[in-house]
Amino acid sequence: MSDHRPEEDELAGTEQPFVQHLFELRDRLLRSIYGIVAVLTGLLIYPGPSKLYDLLAMPLVKALPEGSRMIAVGVVSPFLVPIKVSVLAAVALSLPWILYQVWAFVAPGLYKHERRLVLPLVMASTILFYLGTAFCYFFVFGQAFPAIQKMAPLSVAVSPDIEAYLDFVITMFIAFGVAFEVPVAVVILARMGVVTIAQLKTFRTYFIVGAAAVAGLVTPPDPVSMIALLIPMILLYEFGILAAKLFIKHTAAPDDENEAVSP
Repeated sequence: MSDHRPEEDELAGTEQPFVQHLFELRDRLLRSIYGIVAVLTGLLIYPGPSKLYDLLAMPLVKALPEGSRMIAVGVVSPFLVPIKVSVLAAVALSLPWILYQVWAFVAPGLYKHERRLVLPLVMASTILFYLGTAFCYFFVFGQAFPAIQKMAPLSVAVSPDIEAYLDFVITMFIAFGVAFEVPVAVVILARMGVVTIAQLKTFRTYFIVGAAAVAGLVTPPDPVSMIALLIPMILLYEFGILAAKLFIKHTAAPDDENEAVSP
């Protein structure tokens, strides 16, 4: 006769009224905004909007012909564009704090095995996004901009507009940041049972073709930038397969674990 008893629901007794959830959500949103404002205040003081934009524009400025400078077409662009850069930088630097507030809001409603899944994914997605943007700034821009300038006709005076450059940089940062989230996407799909590890291995060829198409669409028209995005995506896909194996093993629900060990 089995003496196994059903385990007590670990979330039992943690229910809260709906209004209390709204208050908690409001507090978390306000804390996120306060964090962004605090970081933005610091950036406005040091290094300041102008120097922050100079830092962002450094890879392009180094690649421009000697004596060339960027231009501002709009009347208020010299003021607004650096402010935009400061705000975007404040949001990016505050991302860990914002995600912590999201985690603190949803964690009480998650089971232990769900927390073991969600928290590492949140941390990994943040780190990978930062790595993607850093890779784009320090490596891709440094290789792509000189290559693009060499392709410019001698009859063309290269003087990029600061607002157009900002739009381009944001697009590239988002593209590389999202591309570096490939392991997280692979882990989620495998953990939800949408695909198996064996299927992920057989999808390699299709992924490479799709990644090449994406790299060709989102990067500048030079082979250096395309390859610089394609190779990390392929490597991250392989890393995602390895990570998926570990996540499936260590984030199984208690019922699944019991079934796995039962004769």
